Amino acid sequence: MLHNELAPEMNTRILLVDDDPFILAMLESSMTALGHAFDTAEDGEVAKDKLKQGDFTLVLTDLTMPRCDGMQLLKHIKDEYPQIEVIVITGHAEIHGYTDVIRAGASDFISKPFGLDELEAKVRRVIREQTLIRKLEHLSMCDMLTNLYNRRAFELKLHEEIPRAHRQGYPVFLALLDVDRFKEYNDHFGHQAGDQVLQEIGRILVQCTRENVDWCFRFGGDEFAIIIPYATVAQVEQIADRIQERYGHGSRYASTSLTVGLAQFLRRPENSWPEDIAELVARADKALYAGKEQGGNRVIADPSLACPAKLSPTEDH
Repeated sequence: MLHNELAPEMNTRILLVDDDPFILAMLESSMTALGHAFDTAEDGEVAKDKLKQGDFTLVLTDLTMPRCDGMQLLKHIKDEYPQIEVIVITGHAEIHGYTDVIRAGASDFISKPFGLDELEAKVRRVIREQTLIRKLEHLSMCDMLTNLYNRRAFELKLHEEIPRAHRQGYPVFLALLDVDRFKEYNDHFGHQAGDQVLQEIGRILVQCTRENVDWCFRFGGDEFAIIIPYATVAQVEQIADRIQERYGHGSRYASTSLTVGLAQFLRRPENSWPEDIAELVARADKALYAGKEQGGNRVIADPSLACPAKLSPTEDH
């Protein structure tokens, strides 16, 4: 399983929104009968608060409600939570029809009065489509050999994690790893043996990093990467040392070793986010190749690890 992944199988949680207590109670009974986890909100404003607090996959909302109606709530969800699907429930006298709500981003439309069979069919269809999309996203982000995240996922996660760390004031480190003498090993023992080396490294990275905190990637070829947030310099160096020791201890791949380059993200107000992120990767890469030039099988830290992290909030570029 991917380290830190959201599993492709959906853990469905549904938010039910209606200002009519009778309709809301009927929706609750339906969701209970169908076996779905759910929460309720009596209007769109309450729903907005619930969305901030919970992890929902689907919203079922009435159209006509006080304070914030269904169309306003739908727009809010599509703007703020685009991964959440919405089914709109309407009465016959509504000014908005099927075409209006679908154009606004709803996944489906149910007219009152409705039966359990219709509700079940539409909810199951949306969940099934969400699950398929999640699986396709999973495959597009996965390195099939090692079952780690791939280079595409690395780029996306780095550009997501770095600005969040800056906003919240915690440090982020990057470790780049390379297999020493991998080409010679591959040439001598064959590509299948080389693949086993890469798979073993993938297992070691997962074992030596913190689940649901650190992010492990196959960066490309025989290079790997780890994004390490919420850590001290000492902890980062311990992770790198532990990976090296685990790989080298009694290894069947004794003719190979690992070199690790470490760098810490530093925010420079004169730079854009992409520039600072690219600089982080370049500094980790430079440290890695400094270690390779010294014979490999070592951990080299960029000088940034000796500097205080410049993570206090400043104006973003």
